[in-house]
Amino acid sequence: MLDYENPLISRYASRSMSQLWGAQRKFSTWRRLWLALAEAEAELGLPVTQTQIEELRNHLDDIDFDKAAEYETKLRHDVMAHVHTYGDVCPNARPIIHLGATSCFVTDNADAILLREALVLIRNRLAVVIDRLGRFAWKYRDLPCLSFTHLQPAQPTTVGRRACLWAYDLILDLAETEYRIRNIKALGNKGTTGTQASFLKLFNGNHEKVRQLEQIFCAKIGMESFTVTGQTYPRKMDSQILDVLSGIAQSAHKFATDIRILAHRKEMEEPFETHQIGSSAMAYKRNPMRSERICSLARLVMSLQTSPPITASTQWLERTLDDSANRRLVLPQAFLAVDAVLILYQNITEGMVVYPKVIEKNLQSELPFMATENILMAAVEHGGDRQDLHERIRQHAQAAATVVKMEGGENDLINRLKNDPAFNGINIEAELEPTAFIGRSPEQVDELINEQIEPIRRRYEDILTVTDAEVRV
Repeated sequence: MLDYENPLISRYASRSMSQLWGAQRKFSTWRRLWLALAEAEAELGLPVTQTQIEELRNHLDDIDFDKAAEYETKLRHDVMAHVHTYGDVCPNARPIIHLGATSCFVTDNADAILLREALVLIRNRLAVVIDRLGRFAWKYRDLPCLSFTHLQPAQPTTVGRRACLWAYDLILDLAETEYRIRNIKALGNKGTTGTQASFLKLFNGNHEKVRQLEQIFCAKIGMESFTVTGQTYPRKMDSQILDVLSGIAQSAHKFATDIRILAHRKEMEEPFETHQIGSSAMAYKRNPMRSERICSLARLVMSLQTSPPITASTQWLERTLDDSANRRLVLPQAFLAVDAVLILYQNITEGMVVYPKVIEKNLQSELPFMATENILMAAVEHGGDRQDLHERIRQHAQAAATVVKMEGGENDLINRLKNDPAFNGINIEAELEPTAFIGRSPEQVDELINEQIEPIRRRYEDILTVTDAEVRV
């Protein structure tokens, strides 16, 4: 027997998501679908008795997996293996289990149910992380810091506003997740090629009863069904869901990469516990292991995104079976990985460490270069020649850059300008106030919180204060 463990389950994902994609939940759902079908058929007059229905209801969860495995080895068919296993404990109901249905009746309807529930779990985690980022952004809305474009120093922002960039990515992801939850549909009762021919036969050609059967069944499972399908529900739905999960992974990867860069600059870092070991060899290290793990898992999800579109595009005519093995791997793995990513994301946002003094020092080292335009304008207003002043600043800036880059010295641009007679009478220090360079950063933090985050908090207020004991870091 192979001793194999799935690290997504044993190391990373939550218990709730792991159980959702586990065998017990899957096959118990199959049995509930068979029960719902039998109840609907009985209500419409087919020969299904209440005794048979009660027998099915009494054995929804007591699945003999060893027996099912024996049947599958013999029959080479997973659905029929479970039909026989269910029938063994429901001998009276055996004749009517799966009546009129094809295999995809249970596989696809069950998948639709599980996909919706998995998206709800993801949605809730997104809401929590957005809330935590909002709290962080509010706390640091006014703290100026150096920003970067092209990973080169650029016009300053604030620590809080930078967090708003992270939050807004997730806000967009949440909107997509909510949309997909609303629009997931079940296969319903479609039969072998989607024509419902088998059910039409059961009801002696009564089209209205076939329509009613699907309506009653869907009401019992709490989902709408697709209007027309082939043998399966449209595999495009899987592709659309993986797009959502990939989008969340992209957002998380961006956040985690930013944290790794900021940790390198010693401006911010993820939580580091008292007894945490950063390196087995270098005892002093504080590696950003949570952020690195987010990037690693997010990369997996983004790579998984490619399979569902290929599957959807190669479902020949009414269906081919080459979707089956691929979906068994891709769908659970993508959800388990995104679940793990958001657990880590929440853990980081609840304990991010900010070093204001380092942030200030790094900002001050670059601010003189950024202040030159303001200094130039002030000197022109004082009566100076704009072109002459521009050339003087250019020469001083290049000389100061040489000191910094070639000699490893401190940025002395401001002292050079102070000692240049062309800038006499200019209050250069006043032009170096960091808050003069951050634009509307604090106000934009307020706007994002009020216009975007607060409505999310109101929608999900019941889950925002729940402590997740399953967080694995």
